[in-house]
Amino acid sequence: MAVTASQVTASQAKILKLLALVPYGRVVTYGQLADLAGLPGRARLVGHTLRTLEMTEQPWHRVVGANGRISLPKGSPAWLEQRQLLLAEGISFRGNAISGQCVNMREFQWRPDLGEMLMLFDF
Repeated sequence: MAVTASQVTASQAKILKLLALVPYGRVVTYGQLADLAGLPGRARLVGHTLRTLEMTEQPWHRVVGANGRISLPKGSPAWLEQRQLLLAEGISFRGNAISGQCVNMREFQWRPDLGEMLMLFDF
């Protein structure tokens, strides 16, 4: 069941605000997004937020597991959609069908430096 905008908690609002800042062609992990939102150790809250909120306006597809894998059931319609959206942004995968496909995190993980953080984030 989707949550409406009026039901968003303060923590979820922080997560969504940071998610909107993830640049085109870059990905973040659930844990990284939680850390950047000032919610260390709350990776599961990020997953819950993405699962329950209406995400039509958010780049939800730019969030992957710490290993670079899409965290949705492999081959499901949502998994295929996320993979296609990432590929459309030029994000490549490594691995094969047996070992699983992972985003090349060295190349595509968003790692904002201090200057970028100060310019983008509201403190």
